[in-house]
Amino acid sequence: MRFMTKWDKVLIIAIIILSISGLLVVKEMAWNDGTKYLVVTVNNREYKRFSLGKNMIGEIIDIDTEYGHNKIEIGDGKARIIESDCPDHLCERQGWISKPGHIAVCLPNRLFIEITSNDYEESVDDYSY
Repeated sequence: MRFMTKWDKVLIIAIIILSISGLLVVKEMAWNDGTKYLVVTVNNREYKRFSLGKNMIGEIIDIDTEYGHNKIEIGDGKARIIESDCPDHLCERQGWISKPGHIAVCLPNRLFIEITSNDYEESVDDYSY
């Protein structure tokens, strides 16, 4: 007695291939975070907004305000603070930020930079009690 015919095996393999390709399509859609922007905020007010497109790779942006001076470098979809006149220079050590919701802060100069995108919605990641 045969449990499975040749066509049963073909059908099972086809279902497995379709399932895996469906998972790959959903994964690709979930990781596509749209056009990203760098929002520079000084003293809790938006100072400037930059697109993080390919044309901005390697750009150095000087931010001069009454609170101090910062330099921001833009990379391939990412940004970082590379220079500051603040006393401790902790902002320079924060490194690259690249995903929507990531921020880098220079508290003495009241500056923070944040990556955002068109389809990014702020939500609570986790609760702690």
